[in-house]
Amino acid sequence: RSRSPLSPPAGVSQVTVRDALNQALDEELERDERVFLLGEEVAQYDGAYKISRGLWKKYGDKRIIDTPISEMGFAGIAVGAAMAGLRPVCEFMTFNFSMQAIDQVINSAAKTCYMSAGSIPVPIVFRGPNGASAGVAAQHSQCFAAWYGHCPGLKVVSPWSSEDAKGLLKASIRDDNPVVVLESELLYGVPFEMSEQAQSKEFVVPIGKAKIEKQGTHVTLVAHSRPVGHCLEAAAVLSKEGVECEVINLRTIRPMDIETVEASVVKTNHLVTVEGGWPQFGVGAEICARIMEGPAFNYLDAPAVRVTGADVPMPYAKILEDNSIPQVKDIVFAVKKTLNI
Repeated sequence: RSRSPLSPPAGVSQVTVRDALNQALDEELERDERVFLLGEEVAQYDGAYKISRGLWKKYGDKRIIDTPISEMGFAGIAVGAAMAGLRPVCEFMTFNFSMQAIDQVINSAAKTCYMSAGSIPVPIVFRGPNGASAGVAAQHSQCFAAWYGHCPGLKVVSPWSSEDAKGLLKASIRDDNPVVVLESELLYGVPFEMSEQAQSKEFVVPIGKAKIEKQGTHVTLVAHSRPVGHCLEAAAVLSKEGVECEVINLRTIRPMDIETVEASVVKTNHLVTVEGGWPQFGVGAEICARIMEGPAFNYLDAPAVRVTGADVPMPYAKILEDNSIPQVKDIVFAVKKTLNI
């Protein structure tokens, strides 16, 4: 029987971001006995978002550890374990709660390798949902990409697709530096196509390398996490009007792959950055500054434009929430403004 034209190519299957993260954890736990997972509800309950489903049954209490509700406590235990030679994966139920452990993440994990002149590596992963969810108001909806991207000593990744999620988490666990993995709760249940290669046990996505999701000639759109999907949707809308957007999935916040963005801006002569975080000192602000300071500035035919979350704590009401995070129409509007059409 011939394949229907809509079915994915041979060897490609649909995998949700949740399952991709679960696969990555399972494979790395199996590969290296120094790897362990700890956090609230990660073990017997299978994880608050079911990311660690089945892992406690498979690996037991020593490798999958339920912690008390004390981020400062369990992040500190994890950092100490990393200093002593283990490779912990520390889950925050939301990155808003990582504020409870910011001292451990920054003062203990990020700075130690430098302050010890390289003699104490801290191979730890801090992961969990980041940015806006749905209907959970200000205390659960902040994007911390700019916060953590600001701090030397950390690597910071922000996956969009299932391939990103699996490959970046595996690369993060194998890295000898502290890595912050900023996932999106709203993407957990979303299926993406994953190639056979991406589903192999040795598949990793290199940290610090952006990915061009769509080639284009008129304007460069740069985003990370969920807004990458919004950019692709906006690009599809604009394509019908004859505007071809190049969409770059940043994948890594720190170290930032500015070279890929520069090469694209040299080609398209226009730049729009898109993020769910706040405007002030944001990821888009950094990209715009780097482009202005570098060789691509001379190729810009219009000022770079940022599309960001609103400069307010996240409201609870649905209509206000929708107006606080970038929508497809906001991206379309920004592109038309930039291209003066």
